[in-house]
Amino acid sequence: MAFKIIVSQCTQCGACEFECPSDAISFKGEGYVVDPTKCTECRGEFDTQQCASVCPMPKTCVPA
Repeated sequence: MAFKIIVSQCTQCGACEFECPSDAISFKGEGYVVDPTKCTECRGEFDTQQCASVCPMPKTCVPA
């Protein structure tokens, strides 16, 4: 299962885009989105999801 970004809570700081090891996050239209075909939930690379760990807004990067 991929992660998703709750657009209404996103501050558009861009931290998640630069931290994503699978390059699954990009800015589209009015906010950041996660490409579910690329998102690995950081499995095998990190103990926690990098998007969620760097996001300044709690519960904005969440499991889809």
